[in-house]
Amino acid sequence: MRIAIVGAGYVGLVTGACLAETGNDVCFVDTDPARVADLQVGRCSVYEAGLDRLVERNVRAERLHATSDLAEGVRGRKIVFLCLPTNPLPDGRCDTSILFETAAKLGPLIDPHTVLVVKSTAPVGTTQRVKEAVTKNSKVPFSAASNPEFLREGTAVTDFFKPDRIILGVDSEEAYETLFDLYQPFVRTNKPILRMDPASAELSKYAANAYLAMRISFINEIALLTEKLGADIPSVRRGIGTDPRIGEGFLFPGPGYGGSCFPKDVMALREMGREAGLPLQLIEATDRANERQKAAVVEKITRAVGGDVRGKKIALWGLAFKAGTDDCRESVSIHVIDSLHAQGAILHAYDPEARAANLGESASRVTLVPKPYEVLDGAHVLAVLTEWNEFREPDFDEIKKRLAAPAIVDARNLYRRSRLEKLGFRYSGIGGQK
Repeated sequence: MRIAIVGAGYVGLVTGACLAETGNDVCFVDTDPARVADLQVGRCSVYEAGLDRLVERNVRAERLHATSDLAEGVRGRKIVFLCLPTNPLPDGRCDTSILFETAAKLGPLIDPHTVLVVKSTAPVGTTQRVKEAVTKNSKVPFSAASNPEFLREGTAVTDFFKPDRIILGVDSEEAYETLFDLYQPFVRTNKPILRMDPASAELSKYAANAYLAMRISFINEIALLTEKLGADIPSVRRGIGTDPRIGEGFLFPGPGYGGSCFPKDVMALREMGREAGLPLQLIEATDRANERQKAAVVEKITRAVGGDVRGKKIALWGLAFKAGTDDCRESVSIHVIDSLHAQGAILHAYDPEARAANLGESASRVTLVPKPYEVLDGAHVLAVLTEWNEFREPDFDEIKKRLAAPAIVDARNLYRRSRLEKLGFRYSGIGGQK
């Protein structure tokens, strides 16, 4: 099929590259000239495992194109995906302005019987409002659909090719059949394609992310409780996770959830509930617990250096909100950097992929070091914030030799307390450990 992807950010890039890989002719449309120029020669603007090879291969095969001209990008395309940013506003609501501005421009450009697909995560009712915005400037029949993405950063390409399910929120039989045919190559292992109305599809996305975030906040609160009560969090996690009604997924204690999805979607769902006159108490508690968890990591680092970080060098391993990506949006590293810098700490950090550009304003508050052991020299504590594989089995003798004090705050529970203490470290993880 001939497909347009309007918005070549993270979701758009993965969607377009994976659809091109199955033989579709895909054109990216983006307003960023540098991003368009990169795509035209097969370069990828974000780090995601396997994505750069997909982009390069499909540009070379002439199945993947890029333009900054909206008319050029969407004309003659059977399906137009809207993969535009819907960033949170200061009050937590979702900013859909770019989505609707683009929709208004699409009216006179789309061909008859185009299927317009909202891939962006946006509040319930957005697909219908997008259709209305297009209709005002269009004289041709078209369909609108919501097709939420469930891509995990770090494994997004694999997730696209092997989805757990595909949700199609459609307003017509034509839209359903078109999208069903498009996704057939990805569900040959009998994973379901779920048909529903657009509003239900939109809410499904928010509900799924909020539930997963709630599980993370739950196990983090239990982990903090084990520290107070003298229990062992690995044992507690196994004790509840082996219950088939609960399962083990998203029950790993850590520094709190981050990234481009969970924080934004939890806040947006919270605001949808408030606007509907139904405060969502579990969702609000999930957000509060996550903020407390990030603060708890800062407290652990502060205690590790004696209660006052002023003038102390602190080494950070990991900046990205999770391994496998360079994305630092809502990462605990941002909170740690900002909080400790405000208290006078000297911060040095290493991450395999994240760079200063990923840190925004926080980049000026930390010194980035190109090698993991160099960041340790003279530091009073090492804080491990991201679960990159290269941090799992480091040279602890080298770490101890370089640190000014043998202290490790392990916000990902990568190490065993008993092992580290035998090696002479003062160790602090997330939750009590025997």
